[in-house]
Amino acid sequence: MDFPGQPSGPRSAAVAPSLLRRMNQRLLLDLLFTHGPAIRPQLARDAGLSLPTVIAALNDLEEVGLVRTAGRLESPQGRPATAYEADPTAGTVVGVDIGHDWLRVLVADLAGSPVNRLDVRNTARSAGALVQLVARTVADATERADLEPSAVTHTVIGSPGVFDPERGRIRYAANLPGWQRAGLAEALKERLGAALTIDNDANLAALGEHTYGAARGARHFVFITIGTGLGLGLVLDGKLYRGLNGAAGEVGYLPIGDQVPEAQSGRPRRGVLEESLAADAVVRHAVEHGMAGSLTAESVFAAAREADPRARAAVDAVSTRLAQLVASVLAFIDPELIVIGGGIGQNLDLLEPGMRTALASITPMRPTLTVSALGNEAVVRGAVATGLTIARETVFNSLTTKSG
Repeated sequence: MDFPGQPSGPRSAAVAPSLLRRMNQRLLLDLLFTHGPAIRPQLARDAGLSLPTVIAALNDLEEVGLVRTAGRLESPQGRPATAYEADPTAGTVVGVDIGHDWLRVLVADLAGSPVNRLDVRNTARSAGALVQLVARTVADATERADLEPSAVTHTVIGSPGVFDPERGRIRYAANLPGWQRAGLAEALKERLGAALTIDNDANLAALGEHTYGAARGARHFVFITIGTGLGLGLVLDGKLYRGLNGAAGEVGYLPIGDQVPEAQSGRPRRGVLEESLAADAVVRHAVEHGMAGSLTAESVFAAAREADPRARAAVDAVSTRLAQLVASVLAFIDPELIVIGGGIGQNLDLLEPGMRTALASITPMRPTLTVSALGNEAVVRGAVATGLTIARETVFNSLTTKSG
């Protein structure tokens, strides 16, 4: 008698070949996604499989629409042979970056190649309005890519703060009004579909730089984003580190700065360092040094580039605070690389001289600094990189299960 969950001898013997076949298929599919088109003998060598096994697995994958022929490549014997590639049209990934001022959406195929990009101003002043704006922008972006909503395999949203999956809400998002309310995740899933991941924007930006940008090949690095807010993504031994509750990198709450910010009615309190280093601080320092008019962080940095001494003094003040953050990171993490990004961080050429001066006075360690290679695309590219891993697994399981 067979009990539930207890396979008999003959059944287990029948299951093993099927499982092995799927493992071989997945291995070959991953190789094609990672390294691009290849001929069958090359795949056999790279995968450590026999040529007949590779031929059978490719036939299975081609039959379900996961692999297609890609012309002909020269074989080691010098004769052209049929090449195979993973079919990038088998699924679609959408990456979303929700910022205080901008909402950015990137639609990509399963190879990670951009299909469409859409940036809109974030004019929402409530959580409900922001959910509507996200849903509408994603719909517009996919429609412009000539895709039906059902074609989206997975969506990844990057947001300030830390997503709490148990409560379905985002914590520590002080710069987005109402964004911490309960039920937010359900509202987003209702509009975008259940295949949805919500993650911290700095974490996704770090993954973006690690996959496509300035930190490719780095095993231990830190991504610091400075704009309207402040965040940090930490990659250790090639993997994103989130901490026990996902709050690793919430460096805006470090007790470094001029004063503890006052709590605003109905909004969470900002952190001390964020208050002393983000965009508002740039403007505040500029005013303190004599600048007047309708100032923004962007206009202050633009004036600094024109050698305005008041703007330069404001930038130096911010540089000192950034140096204190970097010194803390060096002492705790000792990374091989620190990547600086965000609207303010992209001005590393202006910030670095003051940072180096301040660092020399507070720590003997000397960091390797570089500016983000992806700029304002860092979060959406990281969102796509995250979504690709999930979407490829989803598509593989769906199509191969149906065929089996």
